Amino acid sequence: MKGTKIIVSDQPKGVFKECKIVGTPKPGTVMEIDPEVDPVAGAFSWQAYGTQAASTGRGVGADGDRKVIAVLLENKHEGKTYADAYAAGDRGYLYFPVAGEELNMIANVAGTGESYVIGDEFMIDDGTGYIIEADSDAEAQPFICLEAQSALTADTWIWCLFAGHH
Repeated sequence: MKGTKIIVSDQPKGVFKECKIVGTPKPGTVMEIDPEVDPVAGAFSWQAYGTQAASTGRGVGADGDRKVIAVLLENKHEGKTYADAYAAGDRGYLYFPVAGEELNMIANVAGTGESYVIGDEFMIDDGTGYIIEADSDAEAQPFICLEAQSALTADTWIWCLFAGHH
């Protein structure tokens, strides 16, 4: 992780949006819109990527499916940090990055001693919205590792470059 915020880039050029939170995601999670909930006061409900089962072109069918990248930010308005999870129903803050921007993304490390090197490509994990190492089946590898990490045994934040939707 670089610094203490999700957005690392000095002058972010992406889009910021407010939302209603579904579930209890942590900042650095990739989120998707909940198509079954109408907006409240103009704010749509968003949940972790892959929470919505794939059907009729909505939702995610597998790890690495191509979707819009909306990254959950820390709730600085309530004095929360990157490590503080949101609660269901909270007002949340999303960021839609532009290719080339740097972010700290939460990685799904299931106690397995994962290691990453600079240049590793990440896809998004279906159901958690966390980054995981890309495999050959991934439609998209939107993040590139910018730091070496070794023997990780718990979920952690990784400094990444947003590569766009390639």
